[in-house]
Amino acid sequence: MPETGFDTGDTAWLLVSSAFVLFMTPGLALFYGGMVRKRNVLSTFMFVHFALALISVQWVLVGYSLAFGRSHGGLIGGFDRVLLAGVAGGVHKTVPQLVFMAFQMKFAIIAPALIAGAFVERMKFSTYVVFALLWSTLVYDPVAHWAWADGGWLLRLGVLDFAGGTVVHLTAGVAALVCALVIGKRVNYPREKHPPHNLTMTVIGGGLLWFGWFGFNAGSALGANGLAALAFVTTHTSAASAALGWVMVEWWHRGRPTMLGFVSGLVAGLVAITPAAGYVSVGASVFIGASAGLICYAAVLLKERLHYDDSLDAFGVHGVGGIWGALLTGVFAQKALNPEGANGLLYGNPAQLGKQLVGIVVAGAYSAALTWVLLKLLDRTMGLRVSRDEELEGLDESQHGESGYVM
Repeated sequence: MPETGFDTGDTAWLLVSSAFVLFMTPGLALFYGGMVRKRNVLSTFMFVHFALALISVQWVLVGYSLAFGRSHGGLIGGFDRVLLAGVAGGVHKTVPQLVFMAFQMKFAIIAPALIAGAFVERMKFSTYVVFALLWSTLVYDPVAHWAWADGGWLLRLGVLDFAGGTVVHLTAGVAALVCALVIGKRVNYPREKHPPHNLTMTVIGGGLLWFGWFGFNAGSALGANGLAALAFVTTHTSAASAALGWVMVEWWHRGRPTMLGFVSGLVAGLVAITPAAGYVSVGASVFIGASAGLICYAAVLLKERLHYDDSLDAFGVHGVGGIWGALLTGVFAQKALNPEGANGLLYGNPAQLGKQLVGIVVAGAYSAALTWVLLKLLDRTMGLRVSRDEELEGLDESQHGESGYVM
């Protein structure tokens, strides 16, 4: 492969960023795994880690081609890059196209893994495998094309999504809500409480997510440059502000600050800043993060009032956080910070807020509809849930024949 036509510094940063984003997947497994009961910790790890292998292969076979292949009407890529045909040796902006492909692969991996937070402790693993494969192909790949690929219709419209607030978190969060509603509640929920079995594991996972998110957002600058620096700092300040916001409102509402609240808040801030990271100022990121902590805390409380069982608050944090961040991108974006972006409401362009709303509604509705159809088809053919006895035994034993802890 010829070593010309790309910048070595940008390439090095994107390679490192790809590794950072990959690190988020085991981080998510720890984050989710600590919050379930101990009889389901390995099955939760399997939901997350299996996506790492499954979607990696899907991305090479067809996913990258559908997401970033030659556009067909702005709706979907073609099959011109199946099995990465013509990718090796190509250049994307200032980096090898192969590196860009690998970077985007890590985003595709974590999206279906995020959805698992809604149905851990009760979904059949075999059904999950088929669901994750179909959802990635039919939902994630088209939406990624709309928002990020040359010719994508949301990109042409001017919808801003710097690093996946809409493409990853909104689509996965809305899909998680549909999964929770269609699959139904865990046995004895909410009468029986389901406290985290290992909160320290969750905190470690949250720390790894915070670390990996620098690759997620700053890597989306696709270069070692000032834009990457802006996204790096806005990512950090939003996470910190959201952790403070969540803890403060929890302290006021429940009377005590909790470690689970702190780590949930920081993830909410990371989610909310994702679409905005390379378009807004550091000052704006403080507001985005703090408000996301409050909004996502309220969304989790609303789940309790509406009595649906989104086990690990995948919708309350990722869905609601993604929506909130996408909206605020349309408020705080500044073209002076990123010439490839646009000005938002506060900088003389109220139309940008309308464009962000279009992106939210279309991507959310598409993900919800396709997820519902897939779940109904799979329920008729494979079944969605384990049996009651298998659920009470725990999915570690009933689905995988192993245990996370041998006492």
